[in-house]
Amino acid sequence: MDIQTLFGLDGKVALVTGGATGIGRMAAEALMRAGATVLVASRKGDACEAVAKELNALGASGKAIGFAGDVGTEAGVDALVVAVQAHTDKLDILMNNAGITWGAPLGEFPFKAWEKVMNVNVAGLFDLTQKLLPMLKASGTVDDPARVVNVASVMGEREMGDGAYSYATSKAAVIHISKILAKELAGDHITVNSIAPGPFVSRMTAFATHDEDMRSKVGEDVPLKRVGRDEDIGGCMLFLCGRGGAYITGAVIPVSGGINVMSGPNIFEQALH
Repeated sequence: MDIQTLFGLDGKVALVTGGATGIGRMAAEALMRAGATVLVASRKGDACEAVAKELNALGASGKAIGFAGDVGTEAGVDALVVAVQAHTDKLDILMNNAGITWGAPLGEFPFKAWEKVMNVNVAGLFDLTQKLLPMLKASGTVDDPARVVNVASVMGEREMGDGAYSYATSKAAVIHISKILAKELAGDHITVNSIAPGPFVSRMTAFATHDEDMRSKVGEDVPLKRVGRDEDIGGCMLFLCGRGGAYITGAVIPVSGGINVMSGPNIFEQALH
């Protein structure tokens, strides 16, 4: 089996929410370079249109279409579904990437930080997936299922609050709902997997990754000694969405440079030295 068969996406249609920046932008480019038509949606439609123009200028075999889409409310999800249906009558890949965070110290973390974050990161993700199921079911087959990839976080795998308590909790919920849906949708020829990224350069992490010096400092705290790169997300997405990933569902892919297996110090270290 050749590489194009394993990882190529010619003729596929993908939706990437939150696709104008960060991890979503990285994924959208990889999917398009592999031949897919990529629908790029986020709250800022003009930004999505600009990104689609940039991607289409790359001369790749796929193409990109950008438009507004907000998953923070039920009305927003409904409007996004209508927009998707206006652009395509099939959907092979759904990447639920749109997300928000909120940071405040323990003792000062506000009540309102929960509803807003959970609405986008969990409720919006679930509702959009649910409402796009007819299109995903129509595309999936035994040999080539439709794919749902949900963006969680290493903070949803490990007990890391770091002042982002509602965010970390929401990402743990993303991992759990992904496994639930993987179980329930397998018979419909739809795989559901999640990725759990560590630090990547994005608008969400700009406070700590805005220049090379800061990125180097963040990388020193990662077991593999660097922050994530575009190809880390791109390669993971092509694996999960291509034929090479057709037999995998319910997985959590730790794109985190080893943070997912970090633990405490050797409890015998002091005694042995």
